[in-house]
Amino acid sequence: MTALHIILTVVQCILAVGLVVIVTLQSGKSAGLSGAISGNSESYFGKGKSKTLDKVLAQATKWVAAAFILLTLVLNLF
Repeated sequence: MTALHIILTVVQCILAVGLVVIVTLQSGKSAGLSGAISGNSESYFGKGKSKTLDKVLAQATKWVAAAFILLTLVLNLF
């Protein structure tokens, strides 16, 4: 194994762990329905911050997943 291959493999492992963490931090799509049934009332400001965080996490998921796929393809060429 060359040094470049080892470095790229380590970066891919870091991306994989990061992707798992980002996906785990996202709120589920059914959170809105369960909140409506249980009567969970959020304030306007708290709700806006939650949506912003979900938006940022969704964008991060797309970019990290794209980097992971690209790096997987590059490693496959070696």
